Amino acid sequence: MKKIWLLFYNILFVPVFYISLQIAGLVNKKIRKGLNGRRRIFEELILNALSIDKTRRLIWFHSSSLGEFEQAKPLIQAIKTNKDINILITFFSPSGYENSKKYPYADLVSYLPFDSQSNAERFMQIVRPDLAVLMRYDIWPNIIWAAGKYKIPSFLVDATMRRKSPRKLPLIKSFHKFLFKGITRILTVSESDTKGFKEFGCGDNQVKAVGDTRFDRVYERSIKAKEKNLINEQIYQGKKILVAGSIWETDDENIFPAIVKINKYDKDVLFILAPHEPTLINLEKIENEFSGHMKTIRFSHLNSYNNEQIIIIDSIGILLTLYTYADVAYVGGGFKQNVHNVLEAAVYGVPVLFGPKIENSQEAQELAKRGGGIIVNNKKEVYRTLRKLFSSEELRISKGEIAHQYVQQNLGATQKILKEFYDVLS
Repeated sequence: MKKIWLLFYNILFVPVFYISLQIAGLVNKKIRKGLNGRRRIFEELILNALSIDKTRRLIWFHSSSLGEFEQAKPLIQAIKTNKDINILITFFSPSGYENSKKYPYADLVSYLPFDSQSNAERFMQIVRPDLAVLMRYDIWPNIIWAAGKYKIPSFLVDATMRRKSPRKLPLIKSFHKFLFKGITRILTVSESDTKGFKEFGCGDNQVKAVGDTRFDRVYERSIKAKEKNLINEQIYQGKKILVAGSIWETDDENIFPAIVKINKYDKDVLFILAPHEPTLINLEKIENEFSGHMKTIRFSHLNSYNNEQIIIIDSIGILLTLYTYADVAYVGGGFKQNVHNVLEAAVYGVPVLFGPKIENSQEAQELAKRGGGIIVNNKKEVYRTLRKLFSSEELRISKGEIAHQYVQQNLGATQKILKEFYDVLS
């Protein structure tokens, strides 16, 4: 069976995937950027590797994109702070690579080469890591097999296995059984995920639940965020604040009518809206939605604030800091396809609302189960829920405390994972 899957992957899947990328790159700027960025990958790796101290051990972290890299950061920072170890970081996506080229805790930053057998072997020969760490789900078979060939221990970290994962479909499951056998250790975020991996034949000595580094990362960032003063205190003093983050058009359709209605009954609520894509078109569309109902102002114009009820965020990268101002938070994506990161709001101890599509988020499911998160299925439920929360400080505080405790109880995954790393390295 092993030979069959090797042949299938390298003779059929790899060429088709490569050709598909080349075709897609003709029309997709992001894919084209990734292809161009890989053209001199090995030459650049060899050249850049000359600048690092070869007497130190090297740990290689791979993330698909920026979101997964956020989960690696607590681990990398702790290693560089306490150990004399080199760090290599690779990405599959251009967004991850371009935004992390100057990451201060990395000794080398690179794209991951395209996953052919020859590329995987050449990559391992050049880099020769002492430990390979793959974040969350971005597992490339030839890379895993090459690591095994060169006796490089590999870890899959913050691993999840949903109950209805497509990886459990019969033929795909057979392939993944073979693939997972090549990974030294699989560290999952929960016991249910551990059970999921055991369905693929992973034993107790290979798979273990240690928690999710996202809790540590969000908590660490929240401490720093509280020190920032993005919004003048005079703007929000004496007001109750709703921060709606990462909202899409499908979120807008459900929360905007509720905002207009809330404003009729409660003039003390300030609404901060952060669209997932703050393009000029989206910003103007939001302004038009409220025209004739409520006054809006863009975040970049706050120096001219004149009692507007809605602040529209026209910047990126500040959402987690904005949640520091929230009395109630709404996290977008749950009316579109997948809810965004609910932990960024929950860490501040506020009730968190989100739409019904939360299958991708164990955190949203658990928050809803505990009562610190609230699923809203339509605009009527959004209005009723917000009305209750803004009418009762006691209710806001109690639900916010549940959210806060949930985050606090799940801190510490970073140290557990590092112990696993160091045990293998020693």
